[in-house]
This record gives sequence, structure tokens and C-alpha cells, in this order.
Amino acid sequence: MRIGRVLVSAKQIEARLAEMGAQITADYQGKDLLLVAVLKGAFMVMADLSRHIALPVDLDFMAVSSYGEATRTSGVVRILKDLDREISGRHVLIVEDIVDSGLTLQYLRRNLEVRRPASLEIATLLLKSGLQVVPVSVRYVGFEIPPDFVIGYGLDYVGQYRNLPYVAVMEEGEEPADGTPAGS
Repeated sequence: MRIGRVLVSAKQIEARLAEMGAQITADYQGKDLLLVAVLKGAFMVMADLSRHIALPVDLDFMAVSSYGEATRTSGVVRILKDLDREISGRHVLIVEDIVDSGLTLQYLRRNLEVRRPASLEIATLLLKSGLQVVPVSVRYVGFEIPPDFVIGYGLDYVGQYRNLPYVAVMEEGEEPADGTPAGS
């Protein structure tokens, strides 16, 4: 496998997260906002997005598994790490790196709704077009992308490539010795 074409550049990500942060700031003015990142992929998105939210925010993390080492979701979701904070009466914004089938988010939404938050919304950096198996209401979307397997900016392939500052397509073939994406 190798890094293919860049879908979303680092500059595009930064600009869009700033826009999303401004909108979240306006929407949650005067509210007790808790950002919940879905680990491991969303840690970069939440870190950068939270710096663009001009409100006091609380941060928490959940870890779930639905992929294993595959490039497509298995549809079976397991909670590996639950929240450390109580969410009853709080405004919760789930922060995701990517939404594809919607199965993981459907499971998380059901799991969190029974805890009675004041509101529960979703923000994602990437939304894969046409892959949703279940309807998912995503309030804040960074970019809609084609249904390719992507890496970078928190997204991985067998644990690697999360550190790339951009989002690229993962392609079959050998990786160049210098790690540069194809077509750079």
C-alpha cells in the first residue's frame, strides 16, 4: 500500500476547522459544551477544532472499534474506553475524523442518548459520499469526499499514517522511499 493523491490539504483543513469552530462558537454561546472525540482518529480533529472554539469547553474521549485491521467497517462496534465525565444535562458534541457507514455513530448516539444530555450533535472532518448504511444526522461537516480509503490527519492504515498533515487516498502499490504522495 502507498500514499496516493492528496484529497484535502493541510491548509484546507485548517481553514475549514476555523469556519466550523466559529459556527460552533455561535451555536453554543452560553451553553455547557463537552466535546467527545472518538479515538484514535479524531484526536487531531478535536485538538485543532477546539482551538477555534471561542468558548470554555470540556474535553473527553471514547474509544470504539469497528474496523479491526480491515479497510471497511465490520458493523460490530465495541466500546474500548468509555467517557470519564457525566453528560446528563450537558450539550455534547461528538467529534469524528470520518463518517462512512454511519454504524459506529448510530451505536454511539444510542449509547449516549440514554445518559440524557441536553443536546447531542456530531461534527466530522470528513463525510464519505454514498456509504451510509444507516441515516446519520451530522450537524457540522468539514468535507464530503468520495468513498475511497483515506489516511492522514488522524486516519490510519494498520496504525500508520495518522501523523500526515493532510488527507490522502491509500492505494495499492509500493511506497516511495521518501514517503511523498503520488502525483506530488
